[in-house]
Amino acid sequence: MKAIIVEDEFLAQQELSWLIRQHSQIVIEATFDDGLDVLKYLQSHQVDVIFLDINIPSLDGMLLAQNISKFANKPLIVFITAYKEHAVDAFELEAFDYILKPYHEMRIITLLRKLENHVRQDTVQNTATPRPASHSINLVKDERIIVTDINDIYYAEAHEKLTFVYTRREEYVMSMNMTEFCSRLPEEYFFRCHRSYCVNLSKIREIEPWFNNTYILKLRDLEFQVPVSRSKVKEFRQLMRL
Repeated sequence: MKAIIVEDEFLAQQELSWLIRQHSQIVIEATFDDGLDVLKYLQSHQVDVIFLDINIPSLDGMLLAQNISKFANKPLIVFITAYKEHAVDAFELEAFDYILKPYHEMRIITLLRKLENHVRQDTVQNTATPRPASHSINLVKDERIIVTDINDIYYAEAHEKLTFVYTRREEYVMSMNMTEFCSRLPEEYFFRCHRSYCVNLSKIREIEPWFNNTYILKLRDLEFQVPVSRSKVKEFRQLMRL
């Protein structure tokens, strides 16, 4: 099980990390003291659980949890705070659990057992009853996470280490390269037609021959045209039965 800790008090962060490592098989992938850094991290990393302090800089824990709750595959959230009055708000956000500082070792051990049992049961259920593939993806705009239907994406374009994603009306910037972004898309709907482009096959309106036996793809509702590179022509022809 993978986890991150979001806690701006260094000693509290170190203590919780130690307790988790001592009493569970949970792997602490990263620690943070700022809410916006967490959102950026979750754009390209998936974790099973987040230990989340409520009072953190930039984006407080409650607002961060609200953003995370919109994820297609949302992690479990365990709130950590020194204030009991936050308990009601925490459970309204469907938090997995809520623990108070200062930490009590037996309370942490109980929580860790509860987490491990939950994940174990969830794994058994998933094995017994396969779930359909997710048809949504988390995109980022103005530091907000937008849960987007896969079919709303028209194409994606690489810009160095970033990927720009285009729907009919919006543009999103993802802090990952094209290869990583494309790996999150279902192959039956999307095609990497060029080193710098990935296209939604269902959005192609017209396939126009271009020089060197390549093609230009005209998309529905958009003026932009997507190229098919020479190295991808054969695969594209087979895919489109040309």
